[in-house]
Amino acid sequence: MFLLIVLAALATLALVTWAGVVLAERAHPAQGRMVEVAGGTLHVVELGPRDATPIVMLHGASSNLEVMRPLADHLSQTHRVILVDRPGHGWSTRAKFSDSTPGPQARMISQALDRLGLGKAVVVAHSWSGALALRLALDHPERVAGLVMLAPVAYPWPGGVSQYNYAVTTPAVGPLLAHTVMLPLGLLLADSGARSVFAPQPMPENFVKDSATRLLLRPREFVANAFDLVTLRAAMAEQASRYSDVTVPITIIAGDADKTVSTHIHSQPLARTAKNTRLIVLNGVGHMIQYAAPDLVVSEIEAMVDGFVQGSATAAAN
Repeated sequence: MFLLIVLAALATLALVTWAGVVLAERAHPAQGRMVEVAGGTLHVVELGPRDATPIVMLHGASSNLEVMRPLADHLSQTHRVILVDRPGHGWSTRAKFSDSTPGPQARMISQALDRLGLGKAVVVAHSWSGALALRLALDHPERVAGLVMLAPVAYPWPGGVSQYNYAVTTPAVGPLLAHTVMLPLGLLLADSGARSVFAPQPMPENFVKDSATRLLLRPREFVANAFDLVTLRAAMAEQASRYSDVTVPITIIAGDADKTVSTHIHSQPLARTAKNTRLIVLNGVGHMIQYAAPDLVVSEIEAMVDGFVQGSATAAAN
């Protein structure tokens, strides 16, 4: 009898999860084009004039390209902006969950930018994608004109990540959890989780809806995100020794009240190691830099674009 009750409960949760996936995808359909690359398909949204220097925006963990949309909408009035769902996130896919580290994801994004016919771009990266942007600059320097990094991850950190991520990446147990309990539980915790990432700043009204955060709760994306998180620390230990090889200009904007990605562990050491780096630390600001200081972020992105354009013009003249 107990086994029958458990099986019935799991079946009910699986049905709830299926219905939740359908509703989330109807509420947040793909907005851009699909670009085929080796190992996946990337969802890309292009905004603004096509003849301008491209700005590529990369979101962090537990999110999708919509979290960068407010910045993109502002910049696209005068700049070409490319929003990318990272492999396995949003409407992008990846064939292997193991392609969870910056190396393979940088390769896929570089291929997508090539398919789009882009030259060098200013790359704007938040949180997890700080590591990804650095890997792009290291492995695919022909794609990168400069980096603007918002609360970036760059180094291994003490401890790990939330325990449920390890459970979800466990064979057999992980898929069972992802297809039953994670979506209903995630719906209950989505608002409080997002508020904790914004703290000490308030979360914008309707952020969870506007940022399509509920797409994360789909089983295949939830598992992909968990792999991204549990494998990142070791990837940083391998990658960090190369940062002195990055030659493009870097602007880092971080908050001294960030409890999600420590500025002391990540941004400050990176600024001391990578050449041609400028660090801006904002007092009393948490992890969501692009929402806490949007005008400053836009100004720094535009300054990076202008510097690249002026440098290219000077090189051409000589």
